[in-house]
Amino acid sequence: MLDYAVALSNTPATATDEQMVGLRKNLSDEQLVELTATIAWENFRARFNRGFDVQDQGFSEGAVCAIPDHSGGT
Repeated sequence: MLDYAVALSNTPATATDEQMVGLRKNLSDEQLVELTATIAWENFRARFNRGFDVQDQGFSEGAVCAIPDHSGGT
């Protein structure tokens, strides 16, 4: 899926029929539409922000994603 996202984000978009065939093995038509729309939307937002030089607002500064402890200990 990541290769597909990268391919759709290239200029021009370079998604291949082979990528679609591979995705269709695991995704329904509805899921493929949602994936493609999400990639396109995020690509739009990134390009829009660059066009207007939107800078980081610091909302995630210092934020971390805690890794769950699956060791079974207390």
